[in-house]
Amino acid sequence: MNVTTLQDDGRLVQNIIYFCRALRRAGVPVGTAQVKDTVRAVQAVGFTKRADFFVTLQACLITRVEHMQVFMQVFNMFWRDPEFLENMMQMILPMMRVEEVPKKPKDAESRAAEAMLDETPAPETQAVEEELTLDAQFTVSHTERLGMMDFEQMSASEIREAQEVITKMRLPIPKLKSRRMRLAPWGRKIDARATYRAARRAGGEVLHLPKMTPRVKVPNLVVLTDISGSMSTYSRMMLHFIHSMTLSRGRDWAQVHAFTFGTRLSNITRLLDHKDPDAALKAIGTQVQDWDGGTQIGESLKDFNYNWSRRVLGGDAVVLLITDGLERDDTQVLQAEMRRLNLSCRHLIWLNPLLRYDGFAPLASGIRTMLPFVDSFAACHNLASLHELVEVLGGARGTDLKRQMLAAI
Repeated sequence: MNVTTLQDDGRLVQNIIYFCRALRRAGVPVGTAQVKDTVRAVQAVGFTKRADFFVTLQACLITRVEHMQVFMQVFNMFWRDPEFLENMMQMILPMMRVEEVPKKPKDAESRAAEAMLDETPAPETQAVEEELTLDAQFTVSHTERLGMMDFEQMSASEIREAQEVITKMRLPIPKLKSRRMRLAPWGRKIDARATYRAARRAGGEVLHLPKMTPRVKVPNLVVLTDISGSMSTYSRMMLHFIHSMTLSRGRDWAQVHAFTFGTRLSNITRLLDHKDPDAALKAIGTQVQDWDGGTQIGESLKDFNYNWSRRVLGGDAVVLLITDGLERDDTQVLQAEMRRLNLSCRHLIWLNPLLRYDGFAPLASGIRTMLPFVDSFAACHNLASLHELVEVLGGARGTDLKRQMLAAI
């Protein structure tokens, strides 16, 4: 076998060194001693066959089985010229250097391609990378951008897209443990009555101890939505949200009751039974007459507490109060009714679209009056804030923001 010697000023030695560096960047541990042994081994074996060259490099550079796949990938990308033997011979002879034609890397070889990139890329490669980086900055997910956009800043088409997202929302909450018990083999409490009954049937013998566990109780959801002029855009979007919650009645909530208020209180629970949200909102618009009007939060809450509270709350209900808190009347009535509403439900959550402003502060008298009586305080100005309602119901969010606002009063 004729062995071709390596010349110091040839390109093959440099390519072998570059190939070893590519393996190192791809995660294969290759030391300096291995590089020297590889050059000597290639000089001893020569270039009779491509398979011999592959086996030579593998024997010198690979010490673990898990590195074999990366080695094969880098080898196929680095030495991918079909006229392998002729090119190797040209690399050996310094006088016969031919400029290499750049080739596009394969898509499936991303890890090896990253390892093959030089630390100082060519100007053409650098220009392509800058263009790709610029494209990545302006190709943000449309869903993510829509989720962070304020409802009031959306166009007509974006509002329709947001409404479609809202119709698919669900608001599940952890089920409540009731005081009532039920039989369960994994319960921790012994059912004394069932034990006595079983013993009487067995002639006084206690053969087993029946166990009990608390029953699971599903609470009601009550939504009070402000439809005054300052809440026009947000109230319409929130009505879509309430409609989606109504469709989940029986799965996530026992009952869903919805009310609107501006200058007076209106019960819209039955109008939300339409499966089509557009038909439901059209029926609400026909019945409710105080759209885009003034705000009388105190009088509306008084009407709810005196006429509807005992029917729909029941002590364990969750109340969503959706308003900006800009009360027009005296705040004494508002204070008394907020206290009574808080005592009548299990969890009172105030959703305020004014929280979209970074510098929001509780300066309005209505906001300062209502804030001490709510359990959680959260925003409702975009889709992201509606998704966070699950965390607010679980107590993970909303409470800290309320404390911060109370400290600012």
